[in-house]
Amino acid sequence: MPNDGTSTSKRLLEPVERISEVWFGLVMVLTFTCSLSVRSAGHEEVRTMLVDALSCNVAWGILDGFMYLLSVFVERGRSVSALRAVRAAADPEVAQRVIADAMPPLLAAALSAAEFDEIRQSLSQSEEPPARAWLTKNDWLAAAGIFLLVFLSTFPVVIPFIFVRDATLALRISNGIALVMLFLTGYAFGRYANYRPWRMGLGMIGIGTALVAATIFLGG
Repeated sequence: MPNDGTSTSKRLLEPVERISEVWFGLVMVLTFTCSLSVRSAGHEEVRTMLVDALSCNVAWGILDGFMYLLSVFVERGRSVSALRAVRAAADPEVAQRVIADAMPPLLAAALSAAEFDEIRQSLSQSEEPPARAWLTKNDWLAAAGIFLLVFLSTFPVVIPFIFVRDATLALRISNGIALVMLFLTGYAFGRYANYRPWRMGLGMIGIGTALVAATIFLGG
């Protein structure tokens, strides 16, 4: 049902979505760092790589923030429509179907007809829903937070190229940091999915490495 500013700000903390963004940002920046030829890389080549990598993740962070706002707007609009449908339904079974469609399937399956009816009555007695979907200040702040999360997550990988003059050593340090971060994102995925965090961590390293290799091979 409709979200307020508080529920919207909580969305920013939804771990799976945010971890996914960090993981994807890592894969993108790795396509730049791993394509650098350390044997022939000079100061200008390293600088160009850094600018390209950071610019790419700035663009991705902006896009991700925009998609977040779009998803909140659409979800809120659907919630308003669902609430109006429940309040307007003359048949309790129709209202029950609308409520069930707005819930996660497992949760809806666990509720009895009496519990659905109790929810329907509560929604029917609630305040009149707004005429249309809206975005709050917290939504915009959340989108800005997503941008910063995506952008800043790339810095640990590129920092070695800023402070280490030897391109070969910088690349090794960068790759080591990236592998640790890929593992941590996978480990976090495993914990939230309740599925073998260590195996998920190692799996994310393998998947990320394969994607980077494929992207570089295809000229990306």
